[in-house]
Amino acid sequence: MNTLTAVHFTDSYLVSPTNPITVNLIGAGGTGSQMLTSLARMNQAMLALDYPGLMVTVYDDDTVSPANLGRQLFAEAEIGLPKSVALVNRINRFFGTNWKAVAKRYDTEILRYLPDYGKANLYITCVDHAAARFEIAEMLGQYRSGYRYDRNRPLYWMDFGNSKDTGQVVLSTIGELKQPASEKFAPVGNLPFVTETFKELLATADATDDTPSCSLAEALTKQDLFINSTLANMGASLLWQLFREGILMNRGFFLNLHDFRTQPIKLT
Repeated sequence: MNTLTAVHFTDSYLVSPTNPITVNLIGAGGTGSQMLTSLARMNQAMLALDYPGLMVTVYDDDTVSPANLGRQLFAEAEIGLPKSVALVNRINRFFGTNWKAVAKRYDTEILRYLPDYGKANLYITCVDHAAARFEIAEMLGQYRSGYRYDRNRPLYWMDFGNSKDTGQVVLSTIGELKQPASEKFAPVGNLPFVTETFKELLATADATDDTPSCSLAEALTKQDLFINSTLANMGASLLWQLFREGILMNRGFFLNLHDFRTQPIKLT
C-alpha cells in the first residue's frame, strides 16, 4: 500500500491576495537585517509579477553599535540609531517602499498601542532567546481561531535561530489552515509552532550570552560572519516557494555552515 506524500498547500489568501501581504519582522540584528533585504527583493519581484507585494513592519528595541558593523547590515554613520529605523529608512529609499519601523520590543505591552493590535499575515522572528520565542508563541496562540475574514489574519510564523556556525528555520501555521482535497498528496493543514515541535530542546537550552561585544572581532568569536546571511537567504527561498508554487514538502531546515550541510525538515 502506497503512502501519500505529506504536503502543505499555501493558504488561499496568499495565493491571490487582494492587498499587500502584511509581515511583522521581529528582530533586526544579524539575521533580521539580512532578512529584511531579502523581503525587499521579494517584494520587487512580486510587483513585477503583478502580485500586490508585501507591507513589512520591523520591531526591534536595540541600537546600532560598532560591533554590529560588517556582520550586520549597518554602516558607521548609523551607529547610535535604532536598528529598525536605520534599516527601514534605507530600504524605503532604495526600493521606494513605505514600510514601517517600531523601535520597541514586540511584546504584549506594545500591542496595546498598535493599530489592529499589530496583527499580520506572516510573522518572522529573528530573536536570540528561547524565552522570547515562548512569549511570542503565547501571543500568536491567541490568533489560532477567529479573524477568518480579516485581511491581516495571522496565517504563518517563520522562526530563525542560530549559534556560531549552525542554525535552523522552522515554518508554522497559526492555527489549522484549510487544505484542498487531494488524491495524490496527504495535505497537512496544521504545522505546529517551533515551541511545540522543539519544546524540550528550547526549555533546556542554555541562555545565550547577550553581553555586548566591543568590536567586530569579538562578535565574530560568537557567530560566524556568514551564518546569518545564509540562513536569511535560504529562509527567504522557502517563503518564495510558499508564495510562488503554492505547495511545500518541507517546513524548514537545519544548517551546518562549518560542514556545508543542510537537512530539510519534512512535513509529517
